[in-house]
Formats: sequence, C-alpha cells, structure tokens
Amino acid sequence: MRLAALDLGTNSFHLLVAEVHADGGFAPLTREKEMLRLGDVVSRTGHIPPPVADQAVATVRRFRLLAEAAGATELHARATSAIRQAANGDEVVDRIEHETGVRVEVISGLQEARLVFSAVRASVLIHPGPALCFDLGGGSLEVMVGDARGLHWATSLNLGVSRLTAELVESDPPSKRDRRRLRDRLEAALGPVAEHVARFGPTTTIGSSGTLEDLAHMVAARRGGDVPRSLNQLTFTREELLPLHREIMSSPASERRRMEGLEARRVDLVPAGSTFLVTAMELFGFDELTVSEWALREGILLDAIVHHDLADWSEDPRAIRRASVQNLARRCRWAEEHSCHVARLALALFDATATLHGLSPTDRELLEYGALLHDIGEHVARDGHHRHAAYLVVHGDLRGFDPEEVRILAALARWHRRGDPKPSDDLVGPLSPGALERVRTLTALLRVADGLDRGRSQVVRDIDVSVGPSLVLVRASAAGDAELELWGARRKRGLMERVFDRELELTTPPAGRPIDRVSAAG
Repeated sequence: MRLAALDLGTNSFHLLVAEVHADGGFAPLTREKEMLRLGDVVSRTGHIPPPVADQAVATVRRFRLLAEAAGATELHARATSAIRQAANGDEVVDRIEHETGVRVEVISGLQEARLVFSAVRASVLIHPGPALCFDLGGGSLEVMVGDARGLHWATSLNLGVSRLTAELVESDPPSKRDRRRLRDRLEAALGPVAEHVARFGPTTTIGSSGTLEDLAHMVAARRGGDVPRSLNQLTFTREELLPLHREIMSSPASERRRMEGLEARRVDLVPAGSTFLVTAMELFGFDELTVSEWALREGILLDAIVHHDLADWSEDPRAIRRASVQNLARRCRWAEEHSCHVARLALALFDATATLHGLSPTDRELLEYGALLHDIGEHVARDGHHRHAAYLVVHGDLRGFDPEEVRILAALARWHRRGDPKPSDDLVGPLSPGALERVRTLTALLRVADGLDRGRSQVVRDIDVSVGPSLVLVRASAAGDAELELWGARRKRGLMERVFDRELELTTPPAGRPIDRVSAAG
C-alpha cells in the first residue's frame, strides 16, 4: 500500500509518498518541497493575497499529480499556522479542495505537536527519556515532552521564525535593537514554559524543522571532514553553536548566503532561528541538541498508518533501530535465512569472547544489525556486493542511529569479506580511532560467522566456544556435512586471530556426540 502526506506549512509545502508495510513501517519513495513563505505575507497583512493563493493551489495540484504517479492510493493533507491564522485561510482551503480535489484538514498547534512527536520518537532513539523536543516552524513553535511510550505534554507558541523575523527584525544584519527585541520576546514567552518543563526532568533535547536542520548542517560543516549525508540523530553542542551564532548575527544576508549548510531561502530567517536556539539553551538549561529529520509530514503518514489498523509502534525505545534495519533489508530483497543465521552465530561468538574484547551491549547490537545487512549489496550485483552494501547502508535512511553508528554499520558491510578496515574509505567515510577498533573486532566476528554459513544452508546449527591463553576453539554442531562451512570460516579467520592475538581453531564434535552447550540459538 502506498500513502502520501502533504504538509502545508508556514514556510514550505512538503510532499512525502511512501510504501507502507504490514508491520507499521514505511519506505519513502518520493519527497518534494516548495518554499512558499506564506508566513511572510500573513505576518505583514493578516491574509493570503490572490497571487500567493494561486501559487499554493498550483503546488498542491502538482503534488497530487506526483503522488498519483508514484502509485499513492490516499493523500492526507494538513495545514498549519499560516493558513490557520490568515483571515482568508478558510477561503484558500476551500479553493484548494475545489480546484485540486485534495481535502485539507487545518490542525491546531497541539494537534501539530502530537503528530510531530510521533515522528520524532520513530526517528530518534529516546533513551533514557523523557526528551524535550522543539519543532521550530515558520509561524509557530511546538514544545513537547515525551518518551518512547508517547507524548506527555505539549504547547504551541507563536514564535515561528517567519513571524519573529517579520515582526521584530528590521535591519540587515540585525541591529542591537533587533537582537534585544528578539531576546525579550523569546524570554517572555519561553520562561514560563521552561519552568513547567523542568518538572519532567528531560534528559535529552531534540530539534526538528528546516531551520534547526540548517543550523546543524552549518555546525557540521565547520567541524571539518565530510558532512554526513543524513543529519538524523546528529548532536551538536552549545560550544559549537555560539561562534556560529555570533557570525550569523554580525553578517549581512550577502555573507550568510555563502555559509555552507544554509538553504538560500532561509538566509533572512536564520538570525531569528539561531537566537531562539541560543535563548532556549539558556532558559531550559541544555547544552546539546540532537536533530530529527522526521517532522510533521512523517507524523501525518504515521497517523494514517495507525488508522489502517496496522501494527502499533513498540514502546521499546530501541525498536525503531531494528525496524529501520529490517525495512532496509526488505527493500533490498535480502537473503533473510542466511543473514539471520549469520547474525545468531556472530552474537554467539561475541558473547563467548566477551572477556577478550570488552565491548558494550551497543556494540553487540551493531554487530547483529551489521550481520543482517552485510549481503544487501547483492540486490545491486554479486560482484563487489560488499561495496554496494556499504553504499546502501550509508544512503538507507536508517533511523535511531547517530552518524558514527551508521558509518560503523557501513564499515561492517564494506569489510565483511576481506582486508583490514581502514580509518577512512570513500564509501564509509572517516572512522575515529575508537570506532575503527570496534569495527575491526566486530568485522572479525562477522567474517567467521559468515564463513560458518558458507553454503547458505544453515548446516551449522550451534557452536561452542572455548577461550584459552593462546587459542580460541570453536566446535560446530552440524546437521550434515559441514566441510564447506569449516573451510569458509578458516578462510576468514585471519582478522580474528590478529585482533585477539590467538590462533583460531574450528572443528566439529566426534560423530554422535553433541556439543556441551548451545550458544547460537539466542
């Protein structure tokens, strides 16, 4: 089933068309954005003039055609602050419905907050919770508190960047008077909210919307090295933001336009957005912001999915990671039985060698997901499938993983066949020294596990591992002739021997004798 979501926002109209699965997940197929800046004219005049209304109607008509071309059977449209507050907003909605056939629901700020938070918790790992979330739109700001179970509290304030800019910024760059007016407005509105939010004791802060994404992109560009293709779950600090904020506030639009990471049509809005974030950090007392690339349009889609009685989203905060990995694997038509069996064997090796590697439960989780994804490159071609798999992981829009974790998963796919993992690769990107050591260990385990299913017939059912001062002994219990599997594992044992500084011996128990314990069943 294919569904489409249409977000008629204050700054931009967004279209998202996705393939929806029975487990409640979805795979994006088409994304489109048109930056109409309705909020500018509504803030100045209080209504939407005919030329702008014409553009809005034309955009919705184009988006409907795109959705139909992509095979969407339903289109769910929601309108927010600008249309809600325009004196003729109802007339514009009626005209859209009459001329395009798209029914538009105008939602309140609190309804918007609920939809946005459903997308945020399906996109970013909230653990531990609760999380404080900001969705900074053009006309309004939604402030939310919630965790993996759902939204606990929310409010909507008329503090969108288009509104703040139109009402309070008169000079370019903003004058001292402009800056003071921005701060006064923000402090007066956010101060009471911050006091209320403090009662929930949020442990992390998440931001969504184009303006906050642009600020994250600008920070990432100043770090040096490659900017991650996806900013989802990227975290930046107040220390990184403050010098950027000072540069934004002191630079005219002509200079801001050249700043890497800033979308051209947000050049005049970013001073208000940056001032909001700096002020919010002070008032709410947080030093880091994590980015969610999912926002209202994804929330609209999730809401539509729920109304089709598909599986509810799990309350497990880490469930979004597994669902995202499985979704990518399914899109690539993975060899499911082989990949799941390799994952079980890899986890058994991980657990049995814990005293040697000392890695964390998160590393164990990444090993499992890396095993599930290691062969997805065969969807492109068998030759060089390790390279294709790394590309697919990097570009797979995995949710719930920070950029370094995505690089680790890509590295496991890239190096699961042969060679030593490198600190930088054209497909994976740079790995820190700590991440590189984790990748070497996890890759070593994955290779041996992959070798133990060389014939892709799951002949090796269980393994028993003994760790000695100079030897790691793996005894494989097989349901048939495991000669090929033992050969495959021996062929791939070199990296594991180097990582653990021990020889690796692989064997099978004598005929008729089962192994002592089962390690690969979990």
